[in-house]
Amino acid sequence: MMAIPGSRSSSTTSTNKGTCSVCIKAVKWVPVLFILSIVVWSYYAFVVQLCIITIESTIQKVIYLVVYHLLFFMFIWAYFQTIFTNIGQVPSQFKLPEGELERLTHAETEEMQNAILERFSQNLPNRNRTINGNVRYCEKCKHVKPDRSHHCSVCGECVLKMDHHCPWVNNCVCFTNYKFFILFLGYALLYCLFISMTSVQYFITFWRGHRHSTEPLGGLEGMGRFHILFLFFVAVMFAISLASLFFYHIYLVSVNRTTLEAFRSPVFYHGPDRDGFNLGRRKNFMQVFGENPKLWLVPVFTTSVDGVIYPVRAQPPSSSYHTMENSQTSLGDGTAFDKRPSTEDMEELLYEINYEDE
Repeated sequence: MMAIPGSRSSSTTSTNKGTCSVCIKAVKWVPVLFILSIVVWSYYAFVVQLCIITIESTIQKVIYLVVYHLLFFMFIWAYFQTIFTNIGQVPSQFKLPEGELERLTHAETEEMQNAILERFSQNLPNRNRTINGNVRYCEKCKHVKPDRSHHCSVCGECVLKMDHHCPWVNNCVCFTNYKFFILFLGYALLYCLFISMTSVQYFITFWRGHRHSTEPLGGLEGMGRFHILFLFFVAVMFAISLASLFFYHIYLVSVNRTTLEAFRSPVFYHGPDRDGFNLGRRKNFMQVFGENPKLWLVPVFTTSVDGVIYPVRAQPPSSSYHTMENSQTSLGDGTAFDKRPSTEDMEELLYEINYEDE
């Protein structure tokens, strides 16, 4: 049988790409495994070396173990929810049909491309624009981007209300898991603070009177004392970094802003507005954590929006932005919805496209 030229090299290339893809996916889990290894070691150091071996009071042991395991359970629950929650998908109505995609591909000018996207998105609930005032379109995913969504190069797709891609959870922090991420930061911070406060007395005793002594420190001797020492240092170190992250994201929730929006303000019909989605602290909080206070601290999905439609605050009147008119409809509660602009130039472009297609 005659071999087809290039078939072997093509097969080899495909195999190499598959191998590289598997390796890359495996490497992405290294930060997660690193965190889990530290957590497992901290469990051993606290439960075995501190509570079981070192502490002599039974009541103190019970109190420490109960509080520790409660924080440990909530921390791990929130962490796994952040890791394994699917980032969701952009609804199919935002994807261009084959006919519209063909017209967009063969459009001769940028104005014609914008006209096609304007016509397609006129019934979509979008208010965000590009910095030039055009419809936000993803050339890789071939769909119009919903408000607050962005394309993640690591995940390879557009992500609803993307905050950032976090290597420590090997996932995008976004609409579907943002509540879990904040709870993970909060419970991890409490976990580290609790360990720090309960081990600090043994750390102080070790450095004050037993640095050069071979006598046991209570039940703490040999490698046990070094487990407690490093446990305190690691807990303090992580508590400092977690505190900055946790309080920063609490601030972002209070102003209804993502990390990406904090660095680059979202653009509306009237122009860039960093507070465009800010509805007030109470509404902002409930948009992420839901309306049931009993579930605010539980890592279950309670977000009150659908990830696509976001109410915006009432905007100041503006004559134009990049030649686009601005008008809004208000519900009377400070929440406003932009009306889609319509200009004579846009109508002419749409007419030209329709005429050429015929």
